[in-house]
Amino acid sequence: MSKVGIIMGSTSDLPIMQEAIDILKDFDIEVEVDIVSAHRTPDKLFDYGKDAHKRGINVIIAGAGGAAHLPGMIASLSPLPVIGVPVKSRNSIDGWDSVLSILQMPGGVPVATVALDGAKNAGILAAQIIGASNKSVLDKILAYKEGLKQKVIDGAKKIK
Repeated sequence: MSKVGIIMGSTSDLPIMQEAIDILKDFDIEVEVDIVSAHRTPDKLFDYGKDAHKRGINVIIAGAGGAAHLPGMIASLSPLPVIGVPVKSRNSIDGWDSVLSILQMPGGVPVATVALDGAKNAGILAAQIIGASNKSVLDKILAYKEGLKQKVIDGAKKIK
């Protein structure tokens, strides 16, 4: 069974990160959700980053606002693909601080970065990564994309 680890810096990030949880559950992918703060629980961050793959996690989605060090720090510790979700927090500079903190990683420590508050896309990307080697998940991704296409076609018919 494939599993995605979804972590965030605080409970205030959960309303955004819930979109990743929901879409992954729609694809029948198991999720493990936790709060891991890069600044307030560094020991937990180190343990999570070093051990996630040992617990059967295949991809990590890390959401964070403000300085948003969580995704990069996890990527520095884990051999797994990490997808960063910049979260526009109340102390954010219109979210740009979070976007740039996650996006501008040094060579050798990649973090796939989605749009500001783009947790749904992070969940879809995680499913696509898993789908590259899991036919069941791949089939669900194909059906999902066909549904997106059909929505556009149906919408176009309504305006004509």
